[in-house]
Amino acid sequence: MKRNPIRPLAPRPSRYGVDPSLVKKRFADLPGMTSLSLEELFPDTPDVIYPSSEGIAAIRNAAEKALENVDLSMIEPHHTVNVLASHHGFTLLGGEPYAELLRTVHDVIKERTGAKEIRLRAGVGLRFRETEEYIKRFDLKSHFGRLARGMAPIDEGIPIETEIGTLYGLKRTYDADWIIHVHNSDVREVHFHRQVDRAVKPFGMSYARIETRSTYHQNLGPRGANFTARAIFESPFVQSKFVGAVFLNMSPSGVISVEADNDLYKINDTITLDGLRYYGKMFQLLGKIEDCIVGLDFPCPVPYVFSAGVIYCNFVGANCDLFDLDVKLAPYTWYTEALYGKDGKPLVPDIKPVNPAIKMVVHNYAWIGYPSAFFSQQLPTLVVGKEQADLFEHDPQNIEYMKYAMISENLDDSMRFAYRTTGTDKVIVFDGAVGGINVSESLANYLLEVAPQVSKEVDDVLLPKWLKQRGIGGILVNA
Repeated sequence: MKRNPIRPLAPRPSRYGVDPSLVKKRFADLPGMTSLSLEELFPDTPDVIYPSSEGIAAIRNAAEKALENVDLSMIEPHHTVNVLASHHGFTLLGGEPYAELLRTVHDVIKERTGAKEIRLRAGVGLRFRETEEYIKRFDLKSHFGRLARGMAPIDEGIPIETEIGTLYGLKRTYDADWIIHVHNSDVREVHFHRQVDRAVKPFGMSYARIETRSTYHQNLGPRGANFTARAIFESPFVQSKFVGAVFLNMSPSGVISVEADNDLYKINDTITLDGLRYYGKMFQLLGKIEDCIVGLDFPCPVPYVFSAGVIYCNFVGANCDLFDLDVKLAPYTWYTEALYGKDGKPLVPDIKPVNPAIKMVVHNYAWIGYPSAFFSQQLPTLVVGKEQADLFEHDPQNIEYMKYAMISENLDDSMRFAYRTTGTDKVIVFDGAVGGINVSESLANYLLEVAPQVSKEVDDVLLPKWLKQRGIGGILVNA
């Protein structure tokens, strides 16, 4: 029986997106759209604690229990504590689970240590005011007061001496006696980190000055820059302040647990295994799509819009196995963007062209604030509404996005044109639908057909390979 589409996350007021009133229609409202639950596709999809019947209380309960095993005895009542956060956590499942995790960490520290000055330091990438919007939206100042602050990579830096030389963190990250790292395991930019040291990455990104974090994007490139975050984290300076970490452990269907430990590498081992195990099948399934129209319909910059736990820029590279470390470079990263010629084709044989299954992109709703012209240059793109097109055209990071894209008046006209031009009726929507995926009926039928073989291939062949590449061979992943 056909299932109704899952309601997408509502448009959000933000300096990075159009006025929500201008988003007139969503892909979920189009005829011929349906949804698949992740359990339908993969019956071994893990149980989640959120979303669940327990609601947001499940996050607090799980976090409190996990924190029971974390030693906080080094924190004295007169000490200051920085709770470190990253902006990406606020885009997961509407953001409330991550906000509740931050509140819970604050409350547990206060109750167990008596510390009176517990600050929130929330890092961000290129949308410098985004975390300030999240702090306001989730009323985090009710817990942290005036000590809730967003951090941008252009803020004042602090030199950190590491085994590879001087690197630069953000001064506000480290301006307390102690720091607690609060993050999530969502694989997100796997085209950069390749599920290696995922738990450590924010020390070279969200908590770092732009000169240091740019080593990831443009200087050393994917994987080659992974060691910078580890070098910062392992520096004597950072270790002298580090208490522990608390993570939302994610799967494509939601939060499966809260992990907390004084040893960040223990958490890293857990999320490496779980990330490969739970996201691997969805990545491989999407890579089997032969032709489709992509819908962008989520309050995030173009590459970060979600579908079934996978962000759009990873679908752009789904013609590669992004978990396979034998694949040297993904079709898309900032680093590989520089290795494309004027004709839009890669200049070096190690880089595949972007996913040929994507025949057209209909940009119904997405934010500015992240360089995205690569996507409209590579793939035929229709942007719904002049107001949204103007927003991109006046964004300093996207001045060429509309050079390669066309404007359509509304979503219905866009889809009529896309169907006629591409010759396919298969549609996948990146709208953040929770617990499933919104697709056209034809694509739903195809995914259901190929999912069992994908599941078997991952279990029997790919997962053992991915684990062995990361030195985790021999683990009974199905136990």
